[in-house]
Amino acid sequence: MYLHDLGIICALGSGKAEVLSTWFSGRPSQAEPPVWLKSSVPALGVIGDLPPVPPALQRYACRNNRLLMAALSQMDSAVQAAMRRFGRSRIGAVLGTSTSGIAEGEAAVRQFHSDGRLPAGYDYKQQELGGAVEFLTRYLDIRGPAYTVSTTCSSSANALAAARRLLSLDLCDAVIVGGGDALCHTTLQGFSALGALSGTRCNPFSKNRDGTVIGEGAALFLMSREPAPIALLGVGVSADAYHISAPRPDGSGACAAMRAALADAGLLPAQVDYINLHGTATLQNDAMESRAVAQLFGSATPCGSSKPASGHCLGAAGAIEAGLCWLLLSGLNGEQRLPAHLWDGEADPDLSPLGFVGLDMPKPKRLQYCQSNSFSFGGNNVSLLIGRR
Repeated sequence: MYLHDLGIICALGSGKAEVLSTWFSGRPSQAEPPVWLKSSVPALGVIGDLPPVPPALQRYACRNNRLLMAALSQMDSAVQAAMRRFGRSRIGAVLGTSTSGIAEGEAAVRQFHSDGRLPAGYDYKQQELGGAVEFLTRYLDIRGPAYTVSTTCSSSANALAAARRLLSLDLCDAVIVGGGDALCHTTLQGFSALGALSGTRCNPFSKNRDGTVIGEGAALFLMSREPAPIALLGVGVSADAYHISAPRPDGSGACAAMRAALADAGLLPAQVDYINLHGTATLQNDAMESRAVAQLFGSATPCGSSKPASGHCLGAAGAIEAGLCWLLLSGLNGEQRLPAHLWDGEADPDLSPLGFVGLDMPKPKRLQYCQSNSFSFGGNNVSLLIGRR
């Protein structure tokens, strides 16, 4: 299925050109908690103002939906054109999230404990996981199939797979698909309790890695069956259910997802020009993923993790990182550049060697296919293959 347009916002910036330019700059984002978060835990927040939720939809007013609005505004013309062409009842929406507006729920609970009353503007729809897609469909007044996918860190990658199924089944003619996640204390403290957070930086695949850094953001695509230059060519999903939070050490579940995506696209591993690795910089995830990628691709395929620059955006990560692959294949990347893998360069001798992109790596003749990995709690693994048609 074809990916006609992209709206994207995260710690790298807002909008296609800014995000791509910042990613190419080769500078990891500074892992400092945003002032408004009032947290001592490092995190990567979106900088700048976000659009307000309209008065008529105030029951959905939360930072997560404002991030989605910011992403949606970037592809307004494409969405409006789709509504005119297909009609509002033939446009669906599938979103992935793991937090929705939980930050607003946290604030409401704090006030309740303080004075015994919830804030006047609080509504459970602000934080309910399905509230995001309900908000989006009401904001746009679209009436096709609409639902939320929440599989933690693979949520919005799974959403892209779900949107493709809706189109394949002819249940709609276009789908607004992607995801959003906003920073909140629940997530930060939860990952901290797991010992999965770094106190300094996200340093994937380094011998010095000590955890990930949480980010926030949103990315949305307009997907349809009508031809466009870039398409979702392959989807691979596996569920190894090895452990509630730890990945299967041998990487077999991740390898199965990547292999399935390649088979779905009708491609061989050698045809993939770039892999956006899940690359969380946690000890177990990096060990598992390096083993799986090396087994399938060897050590020559260019690859890297974008999380040192964007943060780990959890439920939004799959869509944001698929969006980064879309940007690499788009006309905005006229020079056919690849982004450098941002780390300290000190390889872990216990990990399988991979073809990390360096600043001095020669440019490929033409970027054709990119693969993006999203591996989640419970062994929910998704790999997406995006390419030029």
